[in-house]
Amino acid sequence: MAIELDTFKAGMRCLAGHVCLVTTMRGDGERSGLTATAVCSVSAVPPTLLCCVNRENSTHAAVRNAGFFAVNVLGSEDRQLADRFATSPGGEARFVAGLWSKNETGAPVLDSALASFDCRVAQAVDVGTHGILFGDIVSIRVRRSEAKPLLYAHGQYGGFTSFDEIRSVDSLWIPSWGGVDPDLR
Repeated sequence: MAIELDTFKAGMRCLAGHVCLVTTMRGDGERSGLTATAVCSVSAVPPTLLCCVNRENSTHAAVRNAGFFAVNVLGSEDRQLADRFATSPGGEARFVAGLWSKNETGAPVLDSALASFDCRVAQAVDVGTHGILFGDIVSIRVRRSEAKPLLYAHGQYGGFTSFDEIRSVDSLWIPSWGGVDPDLR
């Protein structure tokens, strides 16, 4: 049974994702990057992550050619950067906003990112329209702050609120599925 594309996309929009900028440096010195939500941890030993990038996006080829990339985890205050890196124009024009530096590999690292992972490409696997880029993490920057992560779901940006931050449990909607302890509502 074939899955309809619209049904697949509707289901995937239900998966909330953290918003990241995947960045690299081309051989000619020009920076390249894109907005991504398909980033996840693979292994703590050795420290490895993966990101999925559409092979038609020029950043995919730039990462493959460079052999390195950075994953910059955005905070809620960086929403405009997420939009900038998700739309045209590409290349250096995307980097005119934000403060940028470099770590070990030379990939652009956003100074305001909640965390930045500097990676060397360990492996790349093509699946459908995307390339899965496995990165051996060579350095990490973590910003110590109370900044909230920028999230994306249902075609919109949002944020995270912990249960501890919610003043009243009554304000939560929890479905009455069978087997749910009524004391948890």
